[in-house]
Amino acid sequence: MKTPNYHDFYQKALIPIGCNDLVALKEYESYDFDAPSHWLIAVEGEQLPLSRIYFHWKVSIYPSNVDGDFNWKKPFYCSPIMESMDHAHELACTLTATSKRDQLSTFNLQEKIS
Repeated sequence: MKTPNYHDFYQKALIPIGCNDLVALKEYESYDFDAPSHWLIAVEGEQLPLSRIYFHWKVSIYPSNVDGDFNWKKPFYCSPIMESMDHAHELACTLTATSKRDQLSTFNLQEKIS
């Protein structure tokens, strides 16, 4: 796994993990973070190997602590790649609202990491 491009990493505000989502998070093999208390939801740009600078986008969800520390190698979820940053932003907003309702673990995440 290559190092993420933090130049094009746009995170939303940290969201406290609800009880239901925390129980689900602890069931996943990718769970290895000490005392996660928040979700970090981010839109990440992936530069395409073209002669001019061009990006595709994905939305990632990471368990983090209250300070925003997270393990970039262990996302809870990564979306499929999208050509439009607007579509990625819309998905990030939907996932943010879902996590605030403590229903992220029941949301139909197509490419859940486990």
